[in-house]
Amino acid sequence: MVLTFESKLKLRDGNEIPLMGFGTYEMEGKEAYNAVRWALEAGYRHIDSAEWYYNEADCGRAIRDFCAATGTPREAIFFTTKLMHNNGNAAAKAALRTSLKKSGIDYIDLYLIHGPMGGPQRRADSWRAAMEGKAEGLVRSIGVSNYGVRHLQEMVSAGVELPALNQIDLHPFMTRTDIVKFCQKHDIALEAWAPLVRGLRFRHPKVVELVRKYNKEPAQILLRYSLQKGYIPLPKSASKTRIESNIQVYDFELTDKEIVELDALDEYLVTDWDPTDCP
Repeated sequence: MVLTFESKLKLRDGNEIPLMGFGTYEMEGKEAYNAVRWALEAGYRHIDSAEWYYNEADCGRAIRDFCAATGTPREAIFFTTKLMHNNGNAAAKAALRTSLKKSGIDYIDLYLIHGPMGGPQRRADSWRAAMEGKAEGLVRSIGVSNYGVRHLQEMVSAGVELPALNQIDLHPFMTRTDIVKFCQKHDIALEAWAPLVRGLRFRHPKVVELVRKYNKEPAQILLRYSLQKGYIPLPKSASKTRIESNIQVYDFELTDKEIVELDALDEYLVTDWDPTDCP
C-alpha cells in the first residue's frame, strides 16, 4: 500500500481513521488552540485529546473555528477524546457527556477508556458506558488506551464488543510484541501515543544512520517506521515548524531490513507511564 498524508485505516467497526494523527498531551489553553489550528492548516485531519489533558474545549474550539474559516465540514475532522477515571457506569456516562459539551462539537469520532486502572468490574462499567454512548450516537467508535493483553483478554472472554483501537506507548524502543500480536489477531488497530519516543533516542546510532541515509530528521524516521508498521502515530508538538515537518514522511520508504533492525532496538523504554499490567 502506498502511504500518503490522506491515507486512512478502516477500523473493525467499519469507520475510517486518518493514519496520521496529532497529539495534544501536556498542552492547554492558547498553546493547545494554536497547535491544533496549525495542525489543521497543515493538513492534519485527526486530533487526539483527553479529559485528562484538560484541553478538550481548546481542541474543540480550534476545530470549530477552522471549519468555519475554511468551509471544511465537521465530518472531515476525526476527533478523539478519553475517559479519565474508571469510577463506575454512571460516572463514565456523565464524563462522556461532559467531554462532548466541553468540545462543543456534535459527536466524538473515537472515545477511549484512558487506562485499565480500577480492576475488572470498573473496566467493564466504563466499557459499558462507552458502548451505550455509541448506541446513542454520541460517539462513532470506541476503544481503549494502555490496555495490556490481560485486559484485552478479559473483554474477549466476556464476549463484549471489542475495542476498535488500543492506544499505547509504541515505538522501536518499546515494541510491545505481545500486545501487538494480540491486537492484530483480534483486528484491534494500534495507535502510538509517543511515536517520537519524546526525543529520548533521537541520537541513537541506528536512528542517526537512517537520518544520514535518507536526509531526514529523527522524528521523520520514527514516524515513517510507525506508519510502515501499520500503526497510527500521534506526533505532538507546539511548534508550527515541527508540526509541518512531521508530515514530510511520504517521499521515502524504509526497507524491510531497516524495519527489522529498528524493531531490534526494543529495550522496554517507558516514556511516560505503563499501566498495561495493572490488576
